[in-house]
Amino acid sequence: MRVVSLVPSLTEAVATTAPGLLVGATDYCTHPADLDVARVGGSKYPSIEKILATKPDLVLMNEEENRREDADALRRAGIELFITFPRTVDEGLDDLARLFTALLLPVPVWLDEARAAWAAPKGAARSRTAVIPVWRRPWVVLGGGTFAGDVLARLGVSNVYAGAPDRYPRPSLDDLRASGADLVVLPDEPYAFRADDGPEAFPGMRCVLVSGRHLTWYGPSLAEAPQVLGQQLEVA
Repeated sequence: MRVVSLVPSLTEAVATTAPGLLVGATDYCTHPADLDVARVGGSKYPSIEKILATKPDLVLMNEEENRREDADALRRAGIELFITFPRTVDEGLDDLARLFTALLLPVPVWLDEARAAWAAPKGAARSRTAVIPVWRRPWVVLGGGTFAGDVLARLGVSNVYAGAPDRYPRPSLDDLRASGADLVVLPDEPYAFRADDGPEAFPGMRCVLVSGRHLTWYGPSLAEAPQVLGQQLEVA
């Protein structure tokens, strides 16, 4: 089977488990670090021509990360798609299990380890509320029904905007500062928040920088995510 992945976390999942299957990935597929496959452009604007040139049997997509028009174009070309859209940790784990079934592969050890890591409640000793920006200029935050929001909830961090009607609200900076949150969680993707780019916007509020890969990816990183994120969150 020849697989092209347009989802970084699924790229890592396949490349880690059965690297010989993967023939193409996006420019943003950064893991594993030694990934050596054809690059087909970005997640939002991939090159359909480059994807078809790899002669894939299956293309991996995500309903939120990728565009419907690209999925339609691939279907018209006769390409089979595997589409995910997990909004909870459990859904992410189940999507991965479905993927390996579709690839006719046994469940990898890392997936069993990830299930075990998230099996028991992981809530921190002290529950906190947070705003979770994922972009700035304009400010965009996590709303309700998101995978990352569920990850944080399991770690004892509740999202102030979990009840918002939009999955990714765009509140003003003044609204974020006045939200009453105990914490501002700043991942390093999709926007690359850093110590000198993000925390300065929230004077007097506790800010913590976290690994976006462990917060938003559903793949091998899920096995270590509770420990990595737990440690990062506890410093605030």
